This record gives sequence, C-alpha cells and structure tokens, in this order.
Amino acid sequence: QALADRLVEAFAEAVHRDIRTDLWGYAKEESLCEADLLKIKYQGIRPAPGYPSQPDHTEKRTMWDLLQVEQKTGIALSESLSMMP
Repeated sequence: QALADRLVEAFAEAVHRDIRTDLWGYAKEESLCEADLLKIKYQGIRPAPGYPSQPDHTEKRTMWDLLQVEQKTGIALSESLSMMP
C-alpha cells in the first residue's frame, strides 16, 4: 500500500509538471531540482479532496459523476467516500 501511495503521488506530480510547463504553459521555463519540487517552489497548486486546501470530501461525488469514474474504471466511492477497490 505504501509503495502504491508513493507511485500515485509521483504520477500526480509528473502530470502537474506537464500541465504547468506544456499544456497550460504558464511555467514554460521551469527547471526545478528534486529538492525544490519537494519544497513546492513551483507556481500553481494541486488541490485534492481531503487535503487542507480542499477539506470537503463530498466534492468527490461531484468529480465521480462528472468524470463517470465508476462506469469507466469500476472504482466506486464508499459511504465514507473512500475509493473502492
């Protein structure tokens, strides 16, 4: 579980970097070392339900519905809004 959590976090950071530098391009010249990435010295935020910047977990229901997550992936939300399986 711990390894999976780390891999997911690394993937999310990689996607966020691609968005900052390529897709949206507001940080095209960004060239940060690993230490600066860990200190969150980049421009922008990566909010996620349940974290301090977005403490309301109920937003997951809205995201699940808009993205049709359960239909496309089979990942459902429990009553406490944990992802299952």
